[in-house]
Amino acid sequence: MTCTHLDQVRVRDLPDPVEGCAECLRIGSRWVHLRMCMTCGQVGCCDSSPHRHASGHARDAGHPIARSAEPGETWSWCYVDETLVAVPDA
Repeated sequence: MTCTHLDQVRVRDLPDPVEGCAECLRIGSRWVHLRMCMTCGQVGCCDSSPHRHASGHARDAGHPIARSAEPGETWSWCYVDETLVAVPDA
């Protein structure tokens, strides 16, 4: 499948440093892996984490593409099209 949402990518670079999932930090919870919204830059936790903040943000905000915020990882995922995405210059 092909992603049809590349026009919504506004943020490509990870913040420095990535402190953690913004919502988990706020509520005192833990996370497994981090994802960054490529529309607004919000960092949230992955679907293996208890609260799944990244996919919740994608659904609630309508921001479809997130990239891994893990060191050394450069892949991106479209939640709407459920596919890996090659984002130019990310």
